[in-house]
Amino acid sequence: MTSAPSAVLNASWSHLGHDVHCLQRIPDQDVEHGGRQRPALLLVHGFGASTDHWRHNIPKLSLTHEVHAIDLLGFGRSAKPGGLDYGGDLWKDQLVAYVNERIGRPTVIVGNSLGGYAALAAAAALESQSAGVVLLNAAGYFSDEKFSPKPKDMSSRLRQMIGQGLSRDLVVKWLIYPLIQRMIFENLRRPGVIRRTLQQVYIDPANVDDDLIESIRRPSLDPGAFQVFRNVFQARGLRGKAIDELFNDLQAPLLLLWGDGDPWLRNAKAKQDKFRTYAREASLEVKEVLLNAGHCPHDEVPDLVNSELLEWLNGLSIA
Repeated sequence: MTSAPSAVLNASWSHLGHDVHCLQRIPDQDVEHGGRQRPALLLVHGFGASTDHWRHNIPKLSLTHEVHAIDLLGFGRSAKPGGLDYGGDLWKDQLVAYVNERIGRPTVIVGNSLGGYAALAAAAALESQSAGVVLLNAAGYFSDEKFSPKPKDMSSRLRQMIGQGLSRDLVVKWLIYPLIQRMIFENLRRPGVIRRTLQQVYIDPANVDDDLIESIRRPSLDPGAFQVFRNVFQARGLRGKAIDELFNDLQAPLLLLWGDGDPWLRNAKAKQDKFRTYAREASLEVKEVLLNAGHCPHDEVPDLVNSELLEWLNGLSIA
């Protein structure tokens, strides 16, 4: 009979001097034998979510594996300080620091959506400390996708504004945009809107319950939450390496779990093909599973995700 996992909740940790919410569960048998038989797991949520979004996964996964979950800076119960450059590089560095400082051994990083990109970037940076990566409907871009970069220095921004029409650009960017963003933010954090949004991205909305709604609404009331939203909104991207470049840096196996009915993933089939193609071009050991679910398969069909993840994990080995 498998022992029930012991839990350490709200474990104290900080990154860049800011409080980070994280939790940890270690199976009793791992505690007894030094916890080195299997890789540790680190679960990373998507945009607007938190460690609470792994509510149906942690109890099952932690029966056999040391499981950690973390709230990215700017989300959940973690700090939401102003002045940080929120994006892929910040969250990558946060995850790398957590693995090195709190886990201290090869780790499989599991990420959904925005957290999937952060998980991949962190795993690539961790090199031999990465035991694997699991991506659930990961966000990100490829190097063949073109973006118009925003000028960094003020003189270049002014030249761009003049080229686009100075008076209109000043009014829109410095007055209208902030008002629109505030209105969008206030609307998005209403419980009814959160519920309707999730019901649109879950094929089966059975798990869109009051606890899930509150886990998303509550952090939006924290001081600094709007500035985080505005920063990410304005960035229009994760501002890190392209996925194909990260695949080339990755030294660990890859599991792709797709909610195949995801309405938030633009050109879903083409995106899946790109993940598959570039992973193989990078000579990665990759497994792909399509699930009848939406954008958050770990919460919508947790039994299927847990089963696929554990089967894949059983095939991994660490020194």
